[in-house]
Amino acid sequence: MGNCNDHKVKEIRKIIAAYDATDHAHEQVALASVVHVEESSYRRVGARMLVRSNGKWVGGISGGCLEGDALRCSQKAIFQQQPARVVYDTLNEEDNQIGVGLGCNGRIEVLFTPIDPADPNNEIEQLRRIVPAREAVFLLKLIDTSGDQTALGTTHFVTPQQAVENFADLPGVLVQTQVKLAQARRRNLVFSASTPQGVRQRVLVEFLRPETQLVLAGDNYDIHAFAGIARELGWELSIVCRRRKLSKEVYQLATAVYEYEQADQVPVNDYTAVVLMTHDYKWDKQLLPVFRAKQPAYLGMLGPRKRWQKMQAELPESDRADDPNFFSPVGLDIGAESPEEIALAIAAEITMHLRQQTGVSLREKDSPIHARE
Repeated sequence: MGNCNDHKVKEIRKIIAAYDATDHAHEQVALASVVHVEESSYRRVGARMLVRSNGKWVGGISGGCLEGDALRCSQKAIFQQQPARVVYDTLNEEDNQIGVGLGCNGRIEVLFTPIDPADPNNEIEQLRRIVPAREAVFLLKLIDTSGDQTALGTTHFVTPQQAVENFADLPGVLVQTQVKLAQARRRNLVFSASTPQGVRQRVLVEFLRPETQLVLAGDNYDIHAFAGIARELGWELSIVCRRRKLSKEVYQLATAVYEYEQADQVPVNDYTAVVLMTHDYKWDKQLLPVFRAKQPAYLGMLGPRKRWQKMQAELPESDRADDPNFFSPVGLDIGAESPEEIALAIAAEITMHLRQQTGVSLREKDSPIHARE
């Protein structure tokens, strides 16, 4: 499954909304963040949970088994106004270990950080900068230190083009090297280093992809099923269609709507998936070269193989070349029949392709479900 980022951005949106809805004159908040995982865990690095002093929370750091204790630790961090690091060890069978018998069979490191709303650089404000990003970005976080414990949870937002002067008293050139390494690997990493004063620092470089942008070309009833799934996945949805035929419900789910003739205006980046589902041979044939030229991360066209073979024979040679990012027929083979099932199969294939996975049943996989970080 790899680094799953769409759910991260979706969760971050919810956390920001809950934070903004908090009456900070009467309520305090803390953020619980998974910063390191060994072996198995339901949630991975970057899972977050915003906790209010009244006991209400948004988000999550596990499948439900750790949230109760995380609530207690968050409220303690709020009360003491001190960050804290807690390790939940479900590998250790000692009865006094939190998490024993919960079935995760892993070691999960969680950081609990009180949030000061008066601080313009608090972690929530750093997270706020992630949401509109249309490229991969990074969060630097101090997750352990031999020095001042109040510095735990210090967070800094970084873009790929941004020079890092220093972080946690570590030289900027060292930190920048680690950011470049995370960028090259397209994944999180943790590194340890000492400051010039001899303080040992442990830093998480969190790699955050932007939300997947889904472009659907079509205006028939099956668009509605796909739009609903896209919303649940936290994907940003654009629709290319005849506006007059699009239902109000689907219109409300879309971030942007274009006429077929405006297809060349649709923005596409390295995290864009395009699916042609017009059910109209003429429009698919006209739209395919437009989107192929934009080089989306995934381009799919609904219909049987023979339909694509017929179209190939009619297209210019430049539009017939093999493209590893082009799929027709579309979707994983799950026996899909209804519009909802077909949308599910296509969404699964998009996820598989963007995450560079195989789509094989996990039962048949010998290696761990998630890549080790």
